Amino acid sequence: MTITLAIEGSGFTSRTHDEVHYFDHSLFLIDEHGVIQSVLEPDDERYDTEKTQARESGNYRAIAEGSYLLPGFIDLHVHAPQWAQDGTGLDEPLEVWLGKYTFPTESKFADETFAHKVYGDLVGRMLSTGTTTAAYYATVHRKGSFVLAQEANRLGQRALVGKVVMDDRQANPDYYRDASAQSAIEETERFINDVAELNRHSVQGVYPVITPRFIPSCTDEALRGLGELAEKYKTYAYIQTHCSESDWEHGYAYERYGHSDTHMLREFGLFTSRSILAHSVYPSEEDMRVFVETGAIAVHCPLSNAFFAGAVAPIRRYLAANMHVAMGSDISGGYNPDLYGAIRQAVTSSRMLETGVNRDMAAGERGMKNSALTLNNAFYLATAGGGESLGLPIGRLEAGYAWDAQVVDTTFPSARLPIFESNEPASDIFQKILNLAVPENIRTVWVQGREVVSK
Repeated sequence: MTITLAIEGSGFTSRTHDEVHYFDHSLFLIDEHGVIQSVLEPDDERYDTEKTQARESGNYRAIAEGSYLLPGFIDLHVHAPQWAQDGTGLDEPLEVWLGKYTFPTESKFADETFAHKVYGDLVGRMLSTGTTTAAYYATVHRKGSFVLAQEANRLGQRALVGKVVMDDRQANPDYYRDASAQSAIEETERFINDVAELNRHSVQGVYPVITPRFIPSCTDEALRGLGELAEKYKTYAYIQTHCSESDWEHGYAYERYGHSDTHMLREFGLFTSRSILAHSVYPSEEDMRVFVETGAIAVHCPLSNAFFAGAVAPIRRYLAANMHVAMGSDISGGYNPDLYGAIRQAVTSSRMLETGVNRDMAAGERGMKNSALTLNNAFYLATAGGGESLGLPIGRLEAGYAWDAQVVDTTFPSARLPIFESNEPASDIFQKILNLAVPENIRTVWVQGREVVSK
């Protein structure tokens, strides 16, 4: 083991979904693989020696006073091509939004030059706002989807990338869909192998993801074939799709099969410990047990849920049931490309779920008790919760984890946070960072020990 980087700084990392740990001038020793080997506190007998050695070797770096280290954020639901339409059409119903904005936009990614332009811009933007790992939907185009994997790898972001499958002729427009179930399956397998080869040369990791858009857009033949691929490539391919996003989608599966989409995805072999299920707003108690039994991931997308889901996911109930829960921005159904916005919206939505929103009902009747999330909870979902869900050593600033970190400068002149006293409690600083930080505050980002953003 060779220490190639030593970072001294203060900051915050999740211990559990309720507890956030503050560390004060800790020394992080990071090896040549970008993994934290040791975290030394100032009273540790090795602290001064290791710090001196790092200085002598030129590997030492101190985080300035007023700046704080946080783990890199983990965004597990992003429609990458929709970055080109972000911020538009959100006042439309979902079916109008898809037909008028989304499908026409996604169809443009047959053009690989256009794909490079948009995907490079999005990955760079997300890194600059502290997102070090992202799970991406691309489009139906295998080559254009591979461009997204290439851009993430080039820019240094850890990425999970999927070529979207949507083959049902009745459900999808002729100009934008897979030619057939067989074609969709074959192109997905080629994509898996292409990304796996790219990953052999990746420092931070780029992973293939089997990606049926959702049950309503796919034939049974396609879903069954994708389930077979999931079994064949289960050691390194993930699975992602939408699950129980809205009343319509949740009800659709019952009309088509007589069962929930959770049940049917499991029947097709697409609901496993490597499954990333976006939204998951409406799972029944039985469905929740399936999440727990399989270890599948429910991805909370609070901002887009406010536009399209018709309800607030009861995340505290999921955590109490020991479900894996992570956070997603859901660009562009969620217009904000950084997870600071998702953290804030998660807390806001949960408070509204607890208190209720119908003012014509009595206060004690209109809400759902014990639903409110704290900032600690939401921070966990965006960091450690995502890492635990993926089974990857990311999302915490602890020994054995990848050095994925962001530096938040609370004193930056154009975005100074309201911290005026030298003895301000660390817990208050943490809350101010999560509630008030803007992209200008994020000055440095590392992924797997490599500095990928320096402002």
